[in-house]
Amino acid sequence: QVQLVESGGGLVQAGGSLRLSCAASVDPFSRYTIGWFRQAPGKDREFVAVITWGRSGTFYADHVKGRFIISRDNDKREVYLQMNNLKPDDAAVYYCAARHAGSEFYTSTRDYNFWGKGTLVTVST
Repeated sequence: QVQLVESGGGLVQAGGSLRLSCAASVDPFSRYTIGWFRQAPGKDREFVAVITWGRSGTFYADHVKGRFIISRDNDKREVYLQMNNLKPDDAAVYYCAARHAGSEFYTSTRDYNFWGKGTLVTVST
């Protein structure tokens, strides 16, 4: 059974940083593309960042580009989202998602087969 478990969320002041982790039970982990999405209250779930399998190529949504960094450790079966210079608009539940292989930077929720339950990020002013 595939499981994705997010951690690292919490309360942070605007301008601060958080590092989210996503632990995945998919096998082989190295063959899975992993995406991060977020959902604020009353809003649709939106794409944040993706890291591909193989070459670990990365792609970011415009609203986090230059502030967030996605990375992966295939040996630990984990993906990370380093979030810097956080803004109040970044507050949301953050989800990681997985899909097997593929050849694109997948940015739609429909492109992913497996989802975690999310971790809450709160940004205070």
